[in-house]
Amino acid sequence: MQAAPLFDDVAQGPEGGAAWWMSASDGMRLRIGLWNRDGARGTVLLFPGRTEYIEKYGRAAAHFARCGYATLVIDWRGQGLADRLTTDAMAGHVHEFGDYQRDVAAMVEAAERLDLPRPWHLLAHSMGGCIGLRAVMRGLEVQSCAFSSPMWGIHMAQALRPVAWSLSWGSRQLGMSHHYAPGTAGAHYVLEEPFESNKLTNDREMYDYMAKQLRAHPELGLGGPSLRWLHEALKETRDLARLPSPDLPCLTILGSDEQIVDVPRVIDRMAHWPGGHLELVPGGRHETLMDTPDMRGRLLRQLCDFYGGAWRASATDRAAQASAVPQAR
Repeated sequence: MQAAPLFDDVAQGPEGGAAWWMSASDGMRLRIGLWNRDGARGTVLLFPGRTEYIEKYGRAAAHFARCGYATLVIDWRGQGLADRLTTDAMAGHVHEFGDYQRDVAAMVEAAERLDLPRPWHLLAHSMGGCIGLRAVMRGLEVQSCAFSSPMWGIHMAQALRPVAWSLSWGSRQLGMSHHYAPGTAGAHYVLEEPFESNKLTNDREMYDYMAKQLRAHPELGLGGPSLRWLHEALKETRDLARLPSPDLPCLTILGSDEQIVDVPRVIDRMAHWPGGHLELVPGGRHETLMDTPDMRGRLLRQLCDFYGGAWRASATDRAAQASAVPQAR
C-alpha cells in the first residue's frame, strides 16, 4: 500500500484521515480512504455510488466517528482518482460489472492489512448498493448491511426498457460501447444541473458542498455512463433480482421522491429480506444521507443505532411484545 492523496480541504472529515493506492487482481489502481481508525469500536465499509469519490463522504465519516466507528471508503475503478477505463476520462465506463467485485476484494485486503477494528458493517449507496448486494451474497464478512437508494434496478419509463437493452447491446456489436448513453454527456451532474431541478437533495448547502469539491478538484469528476456501463448494469440488476437475499441484518433507506433507481425493485426485495427493514423517507430524494440537516442527522443516527445493535434489539422487543398481546377473538 502506497500513500495516496486525500483532499482534506474539501472533505470535512475527521482529523487524521489518510488514503492509499491499492491494486485490484487485474492490475487496476484504486484509491482507499480511511478516517478514525484509532480507538474505534467497529468499521463502516462505505461503497459509494456512480460518479462519487472518497471525499464526498467526509461529513458522513465525521458523524460515524462521533458514534465510535472508523470509515473506509473506495474510489471504484473508472472514477475518483482510480484508473479511468477509456480515453475520455469523463465517461463512466466498466468492462464487466463483475470487475467491481475485484475492487471489493482489494478493499477487504486493505481493511485486513490495516487491521481495522471489527465488527465490520456495510453502507452502500446507489451503484454501490448493487455492488454491495452482490458482495454480501458472496459472503462479504460484515455483521450487518445498510443500503441508501440502492441501484437494484434503474429508473426509466417502461416503454424505454427494450430500447435501453437493444441500444446498449447493439453498441457492443458495433464497437461503440464507449459512447455516452443517450441523454448524458461528459459533465458532472452537480456542476451542470441547477439546484432547483436536481434529483439528489433538498438542501442547497449540501449541493454547494458537492459542487465546491469538484471545482476545487476537477480530477474527481465524472460524467454520464457509457453504453457499455448501461448494458452491464441492466444485466447485473436483472441477475440479482432473481436471487434471494442473504440472512443478514439489513436496513435500507429510500426517499419518497426517488427518481434515479427503480423503486419497485427496492420495495420488493426488502419485503422478502429476512429481518430486513425498509425506511421510507418522506420528501427524500436520491441522496437522503446528504439532505437537510434534520433528515441526514436522523438517518445517520439510525444507522449508528443499527450498527450498534440498538435497532435490532428494539425490533426484537417489539416482536416479543406483539406476541405477548392476546389475540382478539
